[in-house]
Amino acid sequence: MPNCPKCNKAVYFAERHRSLGKDWHRACLRCEKCNKVLKPGGHAEHEGKPYCTKPCYGVLFGPRGVNIGGVGSYAYEGEEIPPSQAPST
Repeated sequence: MPNCPKCNKAVYFAERHRSLGKDWHRACLRCEKCNKVLKPGGHAEHEGKPYCTKPCYGVLFGPRGVNIGGVGSYAYEGEEIPPSQAPST
């Protein structure tokens, strides 16, 4: 009988939730960041740990840029924008 990767207790057939190639208890399959209960297949994985797809995985491991991953916008503080990069009006 397999053990749950989170609590290390036995997972019985009737209560198992298969995800990331392992058998989990429903209450143990949670996002590592926000602790939200996840559905099998409805989440992302990083280094073998489950994360909810939005927003946790995207914020922690997604691309960085404008309004993505917790970054607001690009700003030029204390310097002028070169004319070649200035937005046209």
